[in-house]
Amino acid sequence: MKRNATAVWNGTIKEGNGHLTTQSSVLNQTQYSFNSRFAEGVGTNPEELLAAAHAGCFTMKLSLDLTQAGYTPKRLETKSIITLDNGKITQSELLLDAEVDGISAEEFEKIAREAERTCPVSAAFSFKIILNINLKK
Repeated sequence: MKRNATAVWNGTIKEGNGHLTTQSSVLNQTQYSFNSRFAEGVGTNPEELLAAAHAGCFTMKLSLDLTQAGYTPKRLETKSIITLDNGKITQSELLLDAEVDGISAEEFEKIAREAERTCPVSAAFSFKIILNINLKK
């Protein structure tokens, strides 16, 4: 499987702007700029997209692993916080809230940590990954 996205940039880094388009067209000439990356401008940015990719991949992998272990997740919600520090991405912090009936906290943590380690996006990252787990009873 291969997926693609295209970035177009016009102008200088601070005054210029660009747009992103994904193969699925979910992003279709979606605006990004210096302000949307480093301030509070309208549009997306690479770190936000990495966060979405990591949260989405991990959550799907966790659902797969739970299902294969015989559990049915009611709800899995993951927030990824990507840290950009001095021009380098240094970590992704995953904040997981989960509702899964019939599983112990220990078993859930074991499965969740394995899913974090083996999801394809986690495997692609060379920076620190932190997983915080909240299993609701």
